[in-house]
Amino acid sequence: MRISANLGFLYTDLPLPDRIRAAKRDGFDAVECHFPYDTPVAETRAALDETGLPMLSLNTAPGRPGTGDFGLAALPGRAEEARAAVAQAVAYGAAVGAGWVHVMAGKSAGAAGAEEAFRATLSLACDLAAAQGMGVLIEPLNPRDVPGYHLSTVEQAAETIAALGRDNLKILFDCYHVQITQGDLTRRFAAHLPLIGHVQIAAVPDRGDPDHGEIRYDWLLPAFAEAGYRGDVGAEYRPRGGAPAWLPPLRAALGSAPV
Repeated sequence: MRISANLGFLYTDLPLPDRIRAAKRDGFDAVECHFPYDTPVAETRAALDETGLPMLSLNTAPGRPGTGDFGLAALPGRAEEARAAVAQAVAYGAAVGAGWVHVMAGKSAGAAGAEEAFRATLSLACDLAAAQGMGVLIEPLNPRDVPGYHLSTVEQAAETIAALGRDNLKILFDCYHVQITQGDLTRRFAAHLPLIGHVQIAAVPDRGDPDHGEIRYDWLLPAFAEAGYRGDVGAEYRPRGGAPAWLPPLRAALGSAPV
């Protein structure tokens, strides 16, 4: 498994190209990001080429600044904005060689027509991404951190994927969110393995470095590999500072995992 630095949370005092360089310095195998759109594509691409790190994924833009938007795809009445966000993400992602676009659903709060809006946006996203050889991710988020978010369980995400029947639409299985909302990570992961495209990690409950708290990632990630997962792992956590001391031990634990 490649371990990726999520640059939405890591090295945030630096411009995006320097975050990529910092991830290389600290020993990560790849990077992923949230919203890179303020950084010219050429600058991001140059830093990726310089370091040799692949950009695994990026998010669609969250919406209008200062409004509390947390995605647009499942918001009835905002289809035009949602489509524009998808097109922007796919274009930027393709230009930097990203493999995935995470389409942010938004805080639908159970509004009528939300799932229909979500599926329509995702259908477009899958079409645009497929044309670039990319995939689309959807992510259940816990209601403590993001109240009212449209997706809160793995099963709900799986139902959406089954309804659309698109081969390049997968679940972003964020262990932090799933543990808080549902738990039973090992069995839930194995039950949905064919639908899982990417994994993210952080400590629970504080979302800190993934070397403490409720989840033993040095056990869990090898278990995911044993179940058959061959994808990547994104470190999306709020760092305590300094180099990621947890990374070498976790890499050692994964050293004997199936590849």
